[in-house]
Amino acid sequence: MNVFRFLGDLSHLLAIVLLLLKVWRSRSCAGISGKSQFLFAAVFTTRYLDLFTNFISFYNTCMKLVYISCSYGTVWLIYSKFKATYDGNHDTFRVEFLLVPTAILAFLVNHDFSPLEIMWTFSIYLESVAILPQLFMVSKTGEAETITSHYLFALGLYRGLYLLNWIWRFYSEAFFDLIVIVAGIVQTVLYCDFFYLYITKVLQGKKLSLPA
Repeated sequence: MNVFRFLGDLSHLLAIVLLLLKVWRSRSCAGISGKSQFLFAAVFTTRYLDLFTNFISFYNTCMKLVYISCSYGTVWLIYSKFKATYDGNHDTFRVEFLLVPTAILAFLVNHDFSPLEIMWTFSIYLESVAILPQLFMVSKTGEAETITSHYLFALGLYRGLYLLNWIWRFYSEAFFDLIVIVAGIVQTVLYCDFFYLYITKVLQGKKLSLPA
């Protein structure tokens, strides 16, 4: 554990809490991509299959439980509790274009050809692109609510901090994981345009608007 990973975890947790509060308080999931949330639920499910067999620390176990429960809770809110407010007409990204390639890549490029390792690798690849349906939805509608923008920024910040975590670990522990680093870079790059708009508009009190 180092400061970058800890701050990254806090940013990730903040993103999840912001999204849940947004949906629960407004009683609406308008502007939220159910497909992205489904993909994140798949990410946490496949990554933490070792939850009850590989104990690392109390902190680690708690965070895993929080991520899994919150991701499924969010999916339930979108597709069940507040289904009437879900904007499926704009949430049209073809998720099979993400699931199939990442699944194939996980089989071909992994650290160890075993079921748990392949599923873990799949979760890393899938997480790097899981936000695409949400970004596509924001682009299609042309704007995003302020709270949704905060959620996306916190999520992108988490990924950026985790990149710093891996750099720190490389210099302090001589630990290097090419799969995680490359996937993290891809995920961070996807947020770059959003980061610019967030800083120049949202932080100045303006509503975030993206080209359709």
